[in-house]
Amino acid sequence: MARLRPGDTAPDFELPRDGGGSISLSDLSGKPVVLFFYPKDDTKGCTEEAISFSALADEFAAAKIALVGISPDSVKSHDRFAKKHSLAVALAADEEKAVVDAYGVWVEKSMYGRKYMGVERTTFLIDPVGRINRIWEKVKVAGHADEVLAAAKALAID
Repeated sequence: MARLRPGDTAPDFELPRDGGGSISLSDLSGKPVVLFFYPKDDTKGCTEEAISFSALADEFAAAKIALVGISPDSVKSHDRFAKKHSLAVALAADEEKAVVDAYGVWVEKSMYGRKYMGVERTTFLIDPVGRINRIWEKVKVAGHADEVLAAAKALAID
C-alpha cells in the first residue's frame, strides 16, 4: 500500500474508545486533529508518550485541537492504561488493525534478529478539512508532544 503523504486525505475511521463509546475522524472535522499511533499500552516508550501528550491535553483543548492515541490494544487494556497513568487523551482501540493499516503504520519490525508485525510509532497532524498536514515517522518520544503542539497550534491559526 502506498504511504500517506502530507496533502493526502486522511482515511476516516470509527473505533471504540476508552471509557466507552466510539470516536471517528469525521466527528472531529472542522478542527485540527492529532493522531498518535503507538505500539502497545503500558510499555515504556508508549507510556512516556501518552503521559507527555496528557500533560499538554489542556493546551491542545484550549487551541481546539483534537488529540487521539491509537493502538491495536483492546478498550479494556486502554481503560486500565488510562486509569493507571491518569491519561487525559482519548485512546482508540484498533483491534482489527484496519486503521493502523490504512495509515501505513502496521509494518514489519525487527528486534534481536526476529521479524514481526507491529505499529511504527507515528504521529499525523490533520487539518480541519481532513487533509494530512504533517507526519512524524519513527517518533522519538522526548520533546515530541511539545513539537506536535507547536505545529498544531500554527495550523489552528492558519
